Amino acid sequence: MALARKLRTVDFFSLSWGTMIGAGWLVLMDDWLARGGAAGAILGFALCGVALLPIAWVYGQLVAAMPAAGAELAYAEAVMPPRASFFAGWLMIPAYLVVCPWEAVAVGKILARLFPALATLTLYRVAGTPVHLPQLAIGFALIAAIACLNYRGIAVTARFQNWASFIVLAFGLVFVLLAAVRGSPRNLQPLFQGSPWISVLLVLQIAPYFLTGFEAVGKCSEEARADFDSRRFFLPIVLALTVGVAFYVAMIAAASYVYPWRTIPSGTLLTAVAFERAFGAPWLANAILAAALISLVKIFNGNFVAATRLLFALGRGGYVPRALGRLNPRHQTPVAAIVALAIVTGLAVLAGESSLVPITEIGSAAGAAGWLFACVSHLLLGRQNKARRNAAIALAGAAVAAALLAIKLLPMVPGHFTRTEYALCVAWILVGAGLYRPRAAQGIAS
Repeated sequence: MALARKLRTVDFFSLSWGTMIGAGWLVLMDDWLARGGAAGAILGFALCGVALLPIAWVYGQLVAAMPAAGAELAYAEAVMPPRASFFAGWLMIPAYLVVCPWEAVAVGKILARLFPALATLTLYRVAGTPVHLPQLAIGFALIAAIACLNYRGIAVTARFQNWASFIVLAFGLVFVLLAAVRGSPRNLQPLFQGSPWISVLLVLQIAPYFLTGFEAVGKCSEEARADFDSRRFFLPIVLALTVGVAFYVAMIAAASYVYPWRTIPSGTLLTAVAFERAFGAPWLANAILAAALISLVKIFNGNFVAATRLLFALGRGGYVPRALGRLNPRHQTPVAAIVALAIVTGLAVLAGESSLVPITEIGSAAGAAGWLFACVSHLLLGRQNKARRNAAIALAGAAVAAALLAIKLLPMVPGHFTRTEYALCVAWILVGAGLYRPRAAQGIAS
């Protein structure tokens, strides 16, 4: 039995762009501006987007040649030993999986802004941050809803993703136009929080996490319609990256231009507060919260799709227990992977709001690791097939991915991993090593 083949070009764009854009432009805007200032945050995201273009090109080539749900797993499997291939897929899962509890927690935080009663009934604290029963219940309900949506089939999932993506794009355009009308260049100060290069670097370290998603096309590529031309995979990949960078840059500019952002206390939903104060209109802040909620559910859905396809591919290839590669016979969806990752997401949500920033850091490194595997696989495939004409682009992509990984892992770089983040990364690698089944692995790319 195979995955259902239902997706079109617009579906691939919505799934990849929707996997990239969530509620970070609302929930973490204060962190972005605190890291870099207005100009530092804008430059950090813009430079990251430009740097990722070679990687997007590599994915366009690889997905066209090998449309497989395992993506990085399949690409590595063509040129690397089984253990390396396994970790190419395993290390990429957190790039998507960590977004799921992030959004399940964020939904409670956003709704608590609309309904303060949700920030009551404290169950416990994690790192000094309270975990409230109503917000926890909302997070669990969202996980269940996304799991059910994914169980129903990729066509239903894509239809939801299309509507949500274009609604959020429309909201974003309205917010930018409003900021242009009411804002002032004076509000952008300070342009940088410290020295310009440190400000940009601190944003550049976390930007890959928020731009991860353009490569999600590969995870859904097996589900393309039978008449879909594989050469068209590149278009939604590069379009998702370009529109994603433009969206983040525009929202950072709008939030910092419409009102003096430095006067807004940290820990608040800065984007909503800035517009509310600039226009004296609580309804406008509520509209921003509504857009963020739609975007939040959309990104949760997109990342859940990508993560479940990777886990499904690992199970189908025998790298992990084969039960994880089982499909539902009616809907042709990876039901075991859906259930497994829904449970993992639920457990992670128990950490509450304190998990948001560490999750961001780990997601950045995981995405960079997956991109590095993809670029190296492309280089090795070119050497294997004596087709080295475009090796320079793949080499540039590998260099970018390695650099993004290094700035998180190397202790001498400002903003590197904390001990907690190092420990979580090591724990994920150890879990993978424990699950890996070398004798069972039979390959998924063929």
